[in-house]
Amino acid sequence: MMTQQATFGSGCFWCSEAVFKRVKGVTTVTSGYAGGKIEQPSYEQVSNGDTDHTEVVQIVFNPDVISYKTLVEIFFGTHNPTTLNRQGNDVGTQYRSVIFYHTDEQKKIAEEVKTQLESEKIFNDPIVTAIEPFKNFYEAEDYHKDYFERNQDQPYCRAVIDPKIAKFRERFQQYLK
Repeated sequence: MMTQQATFGSGCFWCSEAVFKRVKGVTTVTSGYAGGKIEQPSYEQVSNGDTDHTEVVQIVFNPDVISYKTLVEIFFGTHNPTTLNRQGNDVGTQYRSVIFYHTDEQKKIAEEVKTQLESEKIFNDPIVTAIEPFKNFYEAEDYHKDYFERNQDQPYCRAVIDPKIAKFRERFQQYLK
């Protein structure tokens, strides 16, 4: 099986990880930091907002089961791509909406999906999602991994992650594992 990678920033990586772990054809989802200027950043450094890193998920997927285009559509459909440097109460450049493309083909697909959503006026406000070349990825600390699965009763998970998973199930049911 030949796999590919996708890297998305759509706010808190706990939320993104919980959504993409439920997608058919996705083999791994790893929370981490991407796009910044320092090596091996810590959560505290990224949270301070001065590393230029974004909280992201790095996804390994089987393109014979799920296409990159569908992953991009799920990305846009499960967060608010119209708020600059913010998702809900999570505020700062580390929570920006961004697609880090790994190939020219991924860049083309991401731009096409974004343009299509803009032309269909799916959102009331302009899409601010950045589409940038992938340059680095650093895994988040262990306590961030599988956060939702380990902390489902935690208030943040109930208030923020549960609704995102519900939105995914409603809009993308055919891609649910």
